[in-house]
Amino acid sequence: METKTEEKIKILYVDDEENNLQAFKATFRRDYKIFLAISAKEGEDILAQEDIDIIITDQRMPEKTGVEFLESIIPIHPNPIRVLLTGYTDIQAVIDAINKGQVYHYLTKPWEEDYLRTVIKNAFEIYTLRRENERLTQALIKANDQLEFLLRQNLLS
Repeated sequence: METKTEEKIKILYVDDEENNLQAFKATFRRDYKIFLAISAKEGEDILAQEDIDIIITDQRMPEKTGVEFLESIIPIHPNPIRVLLTGYTDIQAVIDAINKGQVYHYLTKPWEEDYLRTVIKNAFEIYTLRRENERLTQALIKANDQLEFLLRQNLLS
């Protein structure tokens, strides 16, 4: 059975410009499993069906900004690492991204391939560490419960 470390990193890229979506896919499809969405709604649909590791979204989109999209999915999809991409240097968007959208990294367009690759690698390391931390915490809780049960059994006998 294949483990997560052997699988390709799953990236959802959300952008309202088809050219950007295709350029991203052409650049990264060999290294990662890419999912493309031309709208926040399409992004939400993909998230409902796929276990995504990293979400990269454009900030300026018609129905929802990237920050609004990221903020809206946190309750249902808290685990993916979030990256905001924009062609505009809007400081308020950066502040909102960090505070509301729980964004790990902020990039400006046009993205630079090697730098974006490094951001993805680092984001996935954080994603993996968080998941491992959750797993260890659950194992510790279970072991603690078992220990408490055994202690109670010994006290009662």
